[in-house]
Amino acid sequence: MDKLQAMSTFIAVVNAGSFVGAIETTGLSKPAVSRQVSDLEHMLGIRLLHRTTRRLSLTEDGRRYYERSKELLAAIQHMEEEAGQQISQAHGRLRVGAPQDFGVELLAPLWPRFLAENPQVQMDVVLSDRVMDLVEEGYDLVVRIGQTPNSSLIGRPLAQTRLLLCASPDYLAAAEPVTHPTDLAKHVTIAYSYFSAGDAWCFSTDDGQAITARVQPRVHTSSGATCRALAVAGQGIILQPDFLVYRELRSGALVQLLPEWHSHTLTIQALYPTRTLVPVKVQRLRDFLVDALAPPPWQHAAEAE
Repeated sequence: MDKLQAMSTFIAVVNAGSFVGAIETTGLSKPAVSRQVSDLEHMLGIRLLHRTTRRLSLTEDGRRYYERSKELLAAIQHMEEEAGQQISQAHGRLRVGAPQDFGVELLAPLWPRFLAENPQVQMDVVLSDRVMDLVEEGYDLVVRIGQTPNSSLIGRPLAQTRLLLCASPDYLAAAEPVTHPTDLAKHVTIAYSYFSAGDAWCFSTDDGQAITARVQPRVHTSSGATCRALAVAGQGIILQPDFLVYRELRSGALVQLLPEWHSHTLTIQALYPTRTLVPVKVQRLRDFLVDALAPPPWQHAAEAE
């Protein structure tokens, strides 16, 4: 027996004053209405209704049960309505992970708009260049650049970024010309510590040439922004993503070297743990990032040039 259904039928009978009168409200047949009320009485071990050929009336126990049942069903309806509202609105705490430089340069300016559009969301934003474990560390969504080692995660591409070879005009004016990737061995370089290929910088051309340049960096750092700052100050050559250097390239603070030689192109994607029953707050953030980075601002800069 469905207890809630039987309870609802019992209330309908009391409100209508008869089993027949409850048929329209419940959509059940008269025998089904009568059977549900009888089953409810047997389950409770009490008589709820006095039955005569002419009318029904509540017993003392029945009256108490009727009042409490109405309160309970009203509370359940309220909870369902409240849950329905929450399902349609993003709410709750959203734990987000992102790479340090991308999080500062690109995502930080976006958060005020996302929070304004989703006033019931609270955010916990963690920036780190290490590979985060979404499930173990309790992340709702992580932005990652490059390969995804865990194939069980669901990924939504946001944009692509290219690694560009750059240096300042002052450095280039004082150094030997860079005409080929092999020339990098004779130059001061500044390297990103977490670069997967280490100090082996790979390049290729549209006509199929490929080469790996072995560099001996003067500085290793886990911060792309530090690489950029040193390069702008004339301290050496860097290989950094376009999202980190596009402003300096546009202003002339940095110059791209060997544009005919391409390095890695990396996918920036939003990762979350499951494809089914994705919380609304995660859906909203995912879709917000897709929209905010379409097209990405560094692509705007490239097109403007």
